[in-house]
Amino acid sequence: MHTPRKRFGQNFLIDDGIIHAIVHAINPQPGETVVEIGPGLGALTKPLLDLLPHLHAVELDRDIVARLQRAWPADRLTVHSCDALKFDFGTLGHDLRIIGNLPYNISTPLLFHLIEFSAHIRDLHFMLQKEVVERMVAEPSTADYGRLTIMLQRRFHLEWLLDVPPTAFNPPPKVNSAVVRLIPKKPDEIVPLNENLFARVVSAAFSQRRKTLKNTLGNLLKPEDFAALGIDAGLRAEALPVSDYEAITRRLSI
Repeated sequence: MHTPRKRFGQNFLIDDGIIHAIVHAINPQPGETVVEIGPGLGALTKPLLDLLPHLHAVELDRDIVARLQRAWPADRLTVHSCDALKFDFGTLGHDLRIIGNLPYNISTPLLFHLIEFSAHIRDLHFMLQKEVVERMVAEPSTADYGRLTIMLQRRFHLEWLLDVPPTAFNPPPKVNSAVVRLIPKKPDEIVPLNENLFARVVSAAFSQRRKTLKNTLGNLLKPEDFAALGIDAGLRAEALPVSDYEAITRRLSI
């Protein structure tokens, strides 16, 4: 019996209906390279291996790693015993299908980490805190719209698939969850930019949400820059669509 560990943010999925719905949404096919992040006690691992000849798993908890290695031979399940935040997903090839019931305490940094490997990824299916999914799919001028929204929507198409109640887990978390699908945008869908500068602009804009762009971006843009871009400096960061942040970055790159 494995006791869930708080420091790893472990909440294990136990609802068969939800498990079936997730696997059905992923629809894995033999021959595909499927990677599961944080397989835990194998709630998704087992049904995935019922459909696939081989699966990769990335797991930090050594007790769970040993448990998984006892349950399946290495030719069926390759377990990468490491921190997903530091894992080089590019080493697994291209056209990756990545899935996971992500620990809530690492979900946002892990999503940022995976942006780096979007050229290697076909799609991602993640169970996350519902509040995070709300931020991911948010529209401009809403309370949920922010840095995470912009960074992800620039690079991915996002689809909210299903809601998951706390009772689907053991132990039940104190929050609701949701499953989201991310599909990397094709190169011709992405405005070519200096990615580091884009990230800096977005981060600066949202550094103080209640202040206007004149305050948060004043060190980067002069009044004439705002005028040339057609952006009202009196607005707050959440008012601008992704395309405006791309336009700001392009102007700063001139």
